[in-house]
Amino acid sequence: MGVSANGAEQRQERFDRGLEVLTRVDGEGGQRVIDALADINPELAHQVVAWGFGEIYSRHELAARERQLVTLGMLTALGGCEPQLEVHINAALNVGLTPTEITEALLHSAVYCGFPKALNATFVAKKVFGERGLLPVAAN
Repeated sequence: MGVSANGAEQRQERFDRGLEVLTRVDGEGGQRVIDALADINPELAHQVVAWGFGEIYSRHELAARERQLVTLGMLTALGGCEPQLEVHINAALNVGLTPTEITEALLHSAVYCGFPKALNATFVAKKVFGERGLLPVAAN
């Protein structure tokens, strides 16, 4: 079953809108994910961009900073999402969150999802901060 010409245009419009948002939020990290999926599941890459970013991240009800805080909390709570956390910690920095705000959000997550998950997420943040020359983070 094929896609109509209008359906193909809408599909491409969602992808283009999503790619613009993805690039603004994730920079090169988002493109690396798309590229990594190209030979195994290009449709998954399309859906991440078109739906995840073209439909969800492009909504105006939450600011980009708020979306990244929610995303960090969810990925931390899920656990086992360290590669995605790395992308989204970079994205959080890209949209204006500070390392202190990020580590505070990860500390807060320990109350709801436990120390092991909060520790794993914090070590991902430490890696990202180190790669970006943002260590040390001021301690309280």
